[in-house]
Amino acid sequence: MATQDRLVESTQELLWERGYVGTSPKAIQQRAGVGQGSMYHHFDGKPDLAAAALRRSAEQMRAVAEADLAAPGTACDRIAAYLNRERDVLRGCRIGRMAQDPEVVADPRLRSPVEETFTWLRGRIAEVVAEGQATGELRSAADPADLAAAVVAVVQGGYVLARAAESAEPFERAVRGVTALLAAHRAG
Repeated sequence: MATQDRLVESTQELLWERGYVGTSPKAIQQRAGVGQGSMYHHFDGKPDLAAAALRRSAEQMRAVAEADLAAPGTACDRIAAYLNRERDVLRGCRIGRMAQDPEVVADPRLRSPVEETFTWLRGRIAEVVAEGQATGELRSAADPADLAAAVVAVVQGGYVLARAAESAEPFERAVRGVTALLAAHRAG
């Protein structure tokens, strides 16, 4: 793996584990197995490297979600696949955790991949809901954007509840709850 990739991957992991403030350049260098000169050869500093890491985490999150949301099946099947896919629930969401980091939220360059990812995810789920409405699978009374926002909020909130309880059970309950709400919107 190239030095630049090792730096980005190490930063991704450290941001997920420690947040922005808790991720020092020295910790990044140690995790990546590179010296200070290598880090500053590829990046202008910690903010530049963190932005690259957040962009990569966002791209990876979108790719995983898209695989579920674009899979064959009904709209409800695809949303259920997204909701029920295997996750490291107690670690939380790589992107969602950054939305809770004051340093990330305060810096437009760092916040941008977070905001763009959640905007994309809500939009993509809304498209799937609209497809379900167009095929008659789902009732058309609900606004697809509202249902999509609820799905994303349940997943992100489920992570928070699970971490607080040190148990995946609150996340699993939240997913079952939103799945039941979607089922209630089925037509017929």
